[in-house]
Amino acid sequence: MHVVAYEIAPHQNGMVAIMIPQIRFSDRPLIGTMLLVLLGDGVVANVVLSKTKGNSSGWIVITTAWALAVFVGAYSVAAISGAHLNPAVTIGLVVAGKFDAAMAPMYIGAQFIGAFIGAVLVFLHYYPHWAETSDPGLKLAVFSTGPAVRNVVWNLVSEIIGTFVLVFGILAIDGPVMNNGSFGALGIIPVAFLVWVIGLSLGGTTGYAINPARDLGPRIAHAVLPIPGKGSSDWGYAWIPVVGPNHWRRCRGGVVCRSGGFLREPPGRNAEVLVLPGRIALPSTTPELLTDRQRRAGVMKKLINKPEMWLSRS
Repeated sequence: MHVVAYEIAPHQNGMVAIMIPQIRFSDRPLIGTMLLVLLGDGVVANVVLSKTKGNSSGWIVITTAWALAVFVGAYSVAAISGAHLNPAVTIGLVVAGKFDAAMAPMYIGAQFIGAFIGAVLVFLHYYPHWAETSDPGLKLAVFSTGPAVRNVVWNLVSEIIGTFVLVFGILAIDGPVMNNGSFGALGIIPVAFLVWVIGLSLGGTTGYAINPARDLGPRIAHAVLPIPGKGSSDWGYAWIPVVGPNHWRRCRGGVVCRSGGFLREPPGRNAEVLVLPGRIALPSTTPELLTDRQRRAGVMKKLINKPEMWLSRS
């Protein structure tokens, strides 16, 4: 279901339906992952590329910004698409029966495309600094992860452990109780802290990809972009940040959708539309989304229960 009308249209009983433009559900993972990579790879570029203001500012800066990037990317799409930024988590939701398998390929494809676009934006943002940086390894590090000590087995183990902590750490998080027992989209805040501590504690071995899209999409960007003085994209290692995180799809990682409303299914394809007098028309299948939109529009919640407000199915 897409809410894509932009016009103010008259409606029955003298009411006016104002349809606020909505990005399609399939676009939300793309935008969220794009923001994740733009800010995450952006901080790496700031730290490792020559003649930047943040040059050599260190690992703590990188891990902190990546945690905040997770928050920004996930929060920006949580209300509609359920904060899908990671193919490993999306697959886990499908395995757990908590996400429509037919929608998974579209979501996963959007995540990889979003990661690629985010990496391209980082390339453009730091364009003058690529030529100023002589080490091709540092240029690759901006886009993708790599091992500190190359050992296939133990590099894979590191990625599996990191993803294990991410998925089951989310399950263990109980944020403050708000809005009838749900912390809502703000439940992403403790998840950002979780990503932060994973980076600080476990990221020293492989760079803690823990997300196939976050690594493979930017690695492809590194391979195709005209980066001055770049070296190999290290395709011999590229499968590890993909296989390692996806290993945990067998552990029913999809049950994270039960933890504080962080990961929620998007509204169904046949969602209805709620019309409010002179204000806004909204999909009605997700109460959290409806409440958030109404609050921003200043509309009283009690209007939800008025049967005369419902339109036919879209």
